[in-house]
Amino acid sequence: MKTKNKFEDFKPNWVLTIVLILGTITVFFPLYMAIIIAFKQPSEMTNDVAGALAFPAKWSLDNFKQAMEVTDFWNSLGNSLLITISTIVLSVLIHSTAGYAIGRAMARKKIFRIFYLYIVSGMFVPFSILMMPLVKQTAQMGLGNRLGVILLYVVFYMPMNVLLYTGYLKNLPLALEEAADIDGATTWSAYWKILFPLMMPMHATVAILTALGTWNDVMTPLVIMSGTGQNTLPLAQLNFQTQFGTNYNLAFSSYILALVPILIFYVICQKQILDGVANGAVKG
Repeated sequence: MKTKNKFEDFKPNWVLTIVLILGTITVFFPLYMAIIIAFKQPSEMTNDVAGALAFPAKWSLDNFKQAMEVTDFWNSLGNSLLITISTIVLSVLIHSTAGYAIGRAMARKKIFRIFYLYIVSGMFVPFSILMMPLVKQTAQMGLGNRLGVILLYVVFYMPMNVLLYTGYLKNLPLALEEAADIDGATTWSAYWKILFPLMMPMHATVAILTALGTWNDVMTPLVIMSGTGQNTLPLAQLNFQTQFGTNYNLAFSSYILALVPILIFYVICQKQILDGVANGAVKG
């Protein structure tokens, strides 16, 4: 008896294939341009399309060395890492706890539903409205520094993260906490020992989303840390822009250097991120 090949009924979807190809080109073409510009010399920058797409005449790391000097790379990198990592840790701890407290109590008491809507509504408030009052308040409180930026980030990302955690907790059965309560565990210990580890996919999702926003942000450090002499990488990269023009070769070299740490972090957390989005953002 002839066995049926499992690929015999496969019919390629050409529309989907074309869309995927176009999407791939859309993603990789800017990355390709950034890489070749970073390795080119200013004399190789031309206005014609063929010259712009051509490979550098000589592959050299000179632009990267100069970019690191101009941006004081290691100091700026240290500030960015400190702010980003601190924000991630505080966000995961505080926002997951708030999401748990509100999510579990929301079904029993309507007041927590109001708290939830109040917190989530913060996503609709633009930073431009808050900028001037925050600058004045942080200066008066002595928080016009890295600590102030970290605290502001924790507050800014709270609405989105509480929304994600609350949605993800709907997929974790109450029976887990009821069983822990029967065994004599307190609500606090049940959360940290049982639920918190189970939320690892959502922790990864929150971590990468918070890291991306924090790592790439220019406005908050610019208005809060102005005059302190402390720069993050995005702030330091403003040095490439002058009133007479922009040094694109050094700028793109610096952009690639800044891309590497966050790209590594994303690759490490990729599986957990996909699981967290599928279980929390969609079903929640």
